[in-house]
Amino acid sequence: MAAALIGTFSVPIVAGTASAAGRATTVREDFNGDGYQDVAVAAPGATVGGHTWAGYITVTYGSANGLDTAHTTVIDQDSPGVPGVSADNGVFGYSMVPRDLDGDGLTDLALTTREYRPEDNVGGSVIVLWGRRTGISGQDSVRIGAPANADVGADITAGDFDGDGHTDLFLDNSEDYDYRDVLYGPFDRAGAPAREQQILAFSSDNTICSTAAGDFNGDGIEDLATFYVYENHAEGGKLWLGTKDGLSTVSQRLSSAGTTAVADFDQDGYADLATRVFPGGDTEMVDDPGTVKIYYGSAAGPSQTRTQTITQQTAGVPGVSEKNDAFGGRLSAGDANGDGYPDLAVGVPGEAIGSVAKAGSVVLLKGGRGGLTGTGAQAFHQDTANVPGVAEKNDVFGGSLRLLDVTGDGKADLTVGAPGEDLGTVRNGGAVWLLRGATAGLTASKSAAHNPVDLGTPSAQAEYGENLSGDNGPGVEIR
Repeated sequence: MAAALIGTFSVPIVAGTASAAGRATTVREDFNGDGYQDVAVAAPGATVGGHTWAGYITVTYGSANGLDTAHTTVIDQDSPGVPGVSADNGVFGYSMVPRDLDGDGLTDLALTTREYRPEDNVGGSVIVLWGRRTGISGQDSVRIGAPANADVGADITAGDFDGDGHTDLFLDNSEDYDYRDVLYGPFDRAGAPAREQQILAFSSDNTICSTAAGDFNGDGIEDLATFYVYENHAEGGKLWLGTKDGLSTVSQRLSSAGTTAVADFDQDGYADLATRVFPGGDTEMVDDPGTVKIYYGSAAGPSQTRTQTITQQTAGVPGVSEKNDAFGGRLSAGDANGDGYPDLAVGVPGEAIGSVAKAGSVVLLKGGRGGLTGTGAQAFHQDTANVPGVAEKNDVFGGSLRLLDVTGDGKADLTVGAPGEDLGTVRNGGAVWLLRGATAGLTASKSAAHNPVDLGTPSAQAEYGENLSGDNGPGVEIR
């Protein structure tokens, strides 16, 4: 069965690095302030309160022993304090942005839902769950933005676009289709930003397919890249430079891109942009084996000449480029081996494991002084020794990815989703794995998995792991 609903949304990629391009670690995502990074997982297909595709999220906290699933928090739109109610096709949490929005030092979670509110003729919401020392909950959560007659939440992307140390949000928040809003932080506890800006984001009848934020020109202020499609054709991208006054309203031209991730892979002081290539500009990517292209940062932004292309045919990369592999279907950056250079986790959700179609895998590419290469690359799947589970048809292991230092040892661990995983007789219940970071890269030793049955949450068609906090890509196809 295809995950068609979630795949139809225009959902961005949120940058996997902090404002300073030289920082090797991923964005600090610590919802309870205990020093360990935490993970929020979406189950967008779950039935909640009798409503199909209402969705819920879980928040699981990091510890020295990995993800502490015994103390997982479950939140949906019927949870106490959360604005609104669960509804059919609400897909609560289909996109999740983890950043400190109010400046209190704790990571908050901004998430989207497709709810419709007829009283204001508003489609969609962005709901902020506030970080707390006791852990995240629905308590005092608020909607942000949402003027009357608007569609709200699409393309949501976090960055510090004016360099003042506070998180800002770029998103659809206007009744005018051609514009996107920038809400500048800090946000108060009523959800109000410090100020707002409108950007004329569109110059033709197209849509944004992905976004990325990072300090691409090394001036200490994050920039924004937006990428466009029209019907089944890639329409290029735009670079909006960050300034002390906010995002520039005049953009620079970029090449087209699908999924993206951002990090300074060569540690030269400029954030680099890793992308999945649309083959021949075709956004349907039928039978595409997958190609990842890196645009290295420069004083002018992502370089269009200093680039690097990596496939499963690249020397050192495990596997072989085959139809439907979807190498680059998801991307996440972080320093898995603790050497100071960010690495790139590449989802290959369509990978066949032996004769098992679309079982899925993940490849880790190592960063270094010269950038990303295939040297020392690693691959993992459910038939890898010590990885829980068995590779099965349509699991799409690698359908979501997030490199975060969950164990607090200075090495990023990899959270992996397989939204097509069947749980006994439950179809597409979904599951999530954690692979530990190690000196040699990732390791399957002490890896662990959990799923909705383990957590006692709704499991039927839940597609748990379709999306992780900070990993907001187009939904993978499950058949």
